[in-house]
Amino acid sequence: MKLVVGHMYPDLLNLYGDIGNIVALKKRCEWRKIEIEIKPITLDYTEEFTDIDLLFLGGGSDREQKIVSDDLKNKKGKNLKTAIEDGLTVLAICGGYQLLGEYYQTLAGSKLEGLGILKAWTIAGNRRLIGNIVIETNIADKNFKMVGFENHSGKTFFEKIEPLGKVIIGNGNNGEDKTEGCIYKNVYGTYLHGPVLPKNPEFADILIETALKRKYGIVELTPLDDSLEQQAKQSLIERFVKK
Repeated sequence: MKLVVGHMYPDLLNLYGDIGNIVALKKRCEWRKIEIEIKPITLDYTEEFTDIDLLFLGGGSDREQKIVSDDLKNKKGKNLKTAIEDGLTVLAICGGYQLLGEYYQTLAGSKLEGLGILKAWTIAGNRRLIGNIVIETNIADKNFKMVGFENHSGKTFFEKIEPLGKVIIGNGNNGEDKTEGCIYKNVYGTYLHGPVLPKNPEFADILIETALKRKYGIVELTPLDDSLEQQAKQSLIERFVKK
């Protein structure tokens, strides 16, 4: 089996060390003898997304997000939307999550238009939602806790889509409704940095398995020994919750 991972705008959307998510996907495939190709998708990329199995979209500063927003709207947006509606597996973090929504409204009231794939919108707040976060989620009939670090001033709201999880500790989408992230088809949007996949290996495996199932049909991943990762995560949960 082979997994092709598209890394969107690695030169622009690269804040907060989220490249670690690509590393985690790569290693968890290699440990299982699954061939993996990391394919950079830059401003010059003109192909459709038919050869991509799993897509990663990170976050960047306002300047970089404006560049990416323009490129998506003018060049790649239609093909990306078609691929998502067809079941493409996507992990979108922070700014990438916002770009898949309808718009981002700045403090001054101007709007940065998104792709409108997600029925979500983000409004800039006057304080940052920052700190450690713990959520409880249920994905693919698997209930588990996820940990991460959030750092965003945008407050995201949505309708007609499901949250990724319920906030136990932290702010989540907007600091108000106790939701974090979203799920739409095989798209997972989240504000969890950390990066999120090394800290939550079961989530990484869900992404890998979902992408491979779409490509090959029924797939069961070989279990890995994640005892150290789970111990580390549990220690973080206990420390955060006690605070």
